[in-house]
Amino acid sequence: MALLDDYDFELLKNEAEVMVLKELNRQLENYSGEKLCLCNECVVDMAAIALNSIKPLYRFSLLGSLYAARIMDEEDYAEGIRGAVANAIEKVRLNPSHD
Repeated sequence: MALLDDYDFELLKNEAEVMVLKELNRQLENYSGEKLCLCNECVVDMAAIALNSIKPLYRFSLLGSLYAARIMDEEDYAEGIRGAVANAIEKVRLNPSHD
C-alpha cells in the first residue's frame, strides 16, 4: 500500500508550525543581542529546533482545527512556544551550521 498514492495528506497541518514561524519572525524582528546570522540555513535551523522541542498540533478536519485553536489559546502552550523559539535562536547563534 502506498499511502501517498492512496490518501490526500495535503490537508494534514501542524498548527504549532504556524505559531513557531510567527513567533520566530517576531523575535528576530526585535532581536537586539549579539551578532546573529540570518541566512536561510540558520533561520530554518531555528524553526526546526524550536518545532522539535514542542508538542505538535496536527489537524486534518474542522473539528481538529477547533481543538488546535483551543490548545493554542492556552497560555502555557504559548509560553512554551516563546521559550522554544528563544532557545533555538540562542543555540543557532552559538553554533551556526556553517563557517
